[in-house]
Amino acid sequence: MKILVHTMYFLPEFGSAPILMNELASDLAARGRSVEVITTLPRPPHNAGYQGRFYVREDVRGFRVKRILTNFTVHPIGRLIAWTIYTVWTWFNLATVRRGDVVFLRLPPLQLGVTGVLARRLRGARVILNVQDIHPDLSIESGLLRNPFLIRLAQIFEKWIYKHTDEILVISEGFKKNLLAKGVPAGKIVIMPNWVDTGVLSPRPRDNPVARRFGLNGRFVLMYSGTISLSSSATLERILEAAGLLRSDPEIRVVLVGEGLKKPDLTAKAAALHLPNVDFIPFQPYEDLPDLLGAADVLLVPLDKEKSLLSVPSKLYNFMSAGRPILGLAHPASEVFSLIGETQCGVCAPPDDPQRIAAAIRDLKADAVGRERMGRNGRSYAEAHFSREAVLDAFDRLLSEPRRPARRP
Repeated sequence: MKILVHTMYFLPEFGSAPILMNELASDLAARGRSVEVITTLPRPPHNAGYQGRFYVREDVRGFRVKRILTNFTVHPIGRLIAWTIYTVWTWFNLATVRRGDVVFLRLPPLQLGVTGVLARRLRGARVILNVQDIHPDLSIESGLLRNPFLIRLAQIFEKWIYKHTDEILVISEGFKKNLLAKGVPAGKIVIMPNWVDTGVLSPRPRDNPVARRFGLNGRFVLMYSGTISLSSSATLERILEAAGLLRSDPEIRVVLVGEGLKKPDLTAKAAALHLPNVDFIPFQPYEDLPDLLGAADVLLVPLDKEKSLLSVPSKLYNFMSAGRPILGLAHPASEVFSLIGETQCGVCAPPDDPQRIAAAIRDLKADAVGRERMGRNGRSYAEAHFSREAVLDAFDRLLSEPRRPARRP
């Protein structure tokens, strides 16, 4: 049995998806399973050594990686084209799939589910979807998909994809409820959260090489580290507005680390507001991530209000593991809000209210003892529930089970 891991993003690109998918492939290969990763050529600025190439095949750390060139753009239409190019490329790779193989598909893009349908029908493969964001719901809530006919078409397509798969891995109870409401059989759905390497992402000293590199010592640092995407762009703008309300405190520094579709809009807004207390930093090498998070006093998990129920960012687990308090900006009905409250690893504020965000920041700054306690709580919970070993043990057991019969909820 071969496991074919399909993911748009893989190392050496930076971000949660490349890291998680590399860890998945590495761990499965270390357990003696045959693994192949089907992905894209790295995008700038992580494409050193890949320029001018259309297709690359590599053997690394006990598994094979196949990479195909796609376009790179932050424009929504361009991203849709990239998703489609990648999906069509995966169809050609189906010639290597044999009956009994496992085709693992990390969604989005939703159209990648077509690869699963073809693999199941034509090659007899077992198909597992790993749903990271609920599409087309997220595109609808983001305003990218507005035409009623196209919305209905996308919803029919989504149900068709779910119908023709064996198992659907979702990262939270909220995601499971969403799929059940769409008529997905309960027997197909498995809750399996994203994991974190708690051995690597461990609490680090506040004074460390990364903090010194960016001049963060002696400041009260609030940090966001991750993709600047559609699911959090409006809330990140509210954070900038909150930074404007806090500009009279010279100790407070808001640091936004990452790249993404909405970064140009965010940098333009920061410039328009003339914020002296906001820094933008590009993605840093993965080996620097523990010290990067350790350089913060508070870590930010922003989710736009209307999208809070459709996404659970894996950075939440990383931040908990790093042992820093979390300021969650999410709807009270969201899983982010519930998890932070349940574990007491931080505090939450409305994602659309700069005044209350600023107030929460002032309260956190004034409560050093409370911040220390929140950081310990998050670290303990991450070790117990989201460790890499525990979650991937569960996935390995799933692979050893027979296909699940579809049952109606």
